[in-house]
Amino acid sequence: MPKPDIHPKWYPEAKVYCNGEVVMTIGSTKPQLTVDVWSGNHPFFTGTQKIIDTEGRVERFMRKYGMVDETQTTDDKK
Repeated sequence: MPKPDIHPKWYPEAKVYCNGEVVMTIGSTKPQLTVDVWSGNHPFFTGTQKIIDTEGRVERFMRKYGMVDETQTTDDKK
């Protein structure tokens, strides 16, 4: 026999907020959810993703662990 009242209340019209704006409506066990990132402002989905290596971190990592010859790095800089 199933136990009564073991499941949480279901909210089929739960609002998802990001930066104070409703961004979508979903089903949830909470009536309201607040998120920092969603597909509407995430760089991967908006196409604004940029990989910036201003400090040469990748090159420094490769040199540190011997994955790149020193001759390669000097040729790349020319």
